[in-house]
Amino acid sequence: MTALLVGYARVSTDQQDLTSQRDGLAALGVAESRIYVDHGLTGTNRERPGLREALAACREGDTLVVTKLDRLARSLPDARAIADELTVRQVRLNLGGSVYDPNDPVGRLLFNVLAMVAEFESDLIRLRTRGGMKVAKAKGHLRGKQPKLNHRQEAHMVALLDSGEYTTADLADLFGVARSTVYRAIERERILRATSTSIPISGAQT
Repeated sequence: MTALLVGYARVSTDQQDLTSQRDGLAALGVAESRIYVDHGLTGTNRERPGLREALAACREGDTLVVTKLDRLARSLPDARAIADELTVRQVRLNLGGSVYDPNDPVGRLLFNVLAMVAEFESDLIRLRTRGGMKVAKAKGHLRGKQPKLNHRQEAHMVALLDSGEYTTADLADLFGVARSTVYRAIERERILRATSTSIPISGAQT
């Protein structure tokens, strides 16, 4: 029985393109009909139907082909689980042209080292992302969801409501917001008023 090359490609979001990975797999000798893909799934997610199909398509003596290890796994436990499955199936792994035999101690060692590097790179990316968000937040670029109305508009809205000439539905239409926004504005304004009236006057005698 002729050994086959079975390809696998993955992107983390639906917006990303698989063309470069498909081209890379084709250059490594994988037929288009034997390429299995996953869209919008991270490498740490083991519930990947495309990967399951690719592994199921591999027979003893076949080779699973991926362009880079991070397309297959981004954590060491995940990479080890895949290596164990390949070992049981007697399937080799081709990483961008370098073939690793899970049954060979040296090949398995190199595969685990690469998995550790992939996990380390993934951790670095997460740390850089978190660090960037902290810097952006400190500079005021990430301020969360902003109120639809400023304080002056909310005070005006409450004054109109207090006049008795407008209902909350009227105010929602007048200011172009939802009724829930009106209710929140009223609540904030009333809390502000209660706070301002409870502040003692400096120097007052008791």
